[in-house]
Amino acid sequence: MSASYSPLPGQGRSARRVGDSGASGLRLLFAMVGLMWGVEIVDTVLLMSGLGSRSGGFLDQFGIWAYSPEGLIGIATAPFLHAGFAHLLSNTVPLLMLGAIIAASGAAHLLAVTVVVALISGFGTWLTSPPYAVTVGASGLVFGYATYLIVRGIFNRSLGQLLIGIIVVIFWGGALLSGLLPQPGISWQGHFFGAVGGVVSAWLLARPSSRRRTTSRSYGWEQY
Repeated sequence: MSASYSPLPGQGRSARRVGDSGASGLRLLFAMVGLMWGVEIVDTVLLMSGLGSRSGGFLDQFGIWAYSPEGLIGIATAPFLHAGFAHLLSNTVPLLMLGAIIAASGAAHLLAVTVVVALISGFGTWLTSPPYAVTVGASGLVFGYATYLIVRGIFNRSLGQLLIGIIVVIFWGGALLSGLLPQPGISWQGHFFGAVGGVVSAWLLARPSSRRRTTSRSYGWEQY
């Protein structure tokens, strides 16, 4: 004999959403990385056809042009543009590894972190880079994802997230610090402001109860 039952209103839908959250986040992450590779393939074809230049592919002109009003469009497009496949590959590996951890919380969460990091990293790069320098690449997202994972446990008061943050520091801490040092042809500005964006996104996306505790404690400190 088989038996059946009807779940409480919304129970079945909630269960499906929770179970599918990680999968939806990974789909978004793979779509983003796939778009980056697709764009670089198209850019390489255009470069071979003579539309590019020695300093970069044809599409690289849509990166972040510092101080140029037209260059603001690069805040949205620069993470998907790269100076060759070696540059793209160096960003793809950490982007997938760090992004997969964030993606476990769902596509909406990954998208929110990505948007905050991209906006802060992009505008900071536009504002502080040498005049009319062009910046491309997803390394700002990489730095933002890393710092988000490092500090989110502090805002959420989560031991598990703190442990993940420690692991990120162990494996990526040296690369993060070296990426903040000025080097020819590398935008430390994008790295720095990407890292700032990661901290901001961790604060914005912290659990409301944790943020209320943080706020109440800060008021207490100010009274002393």
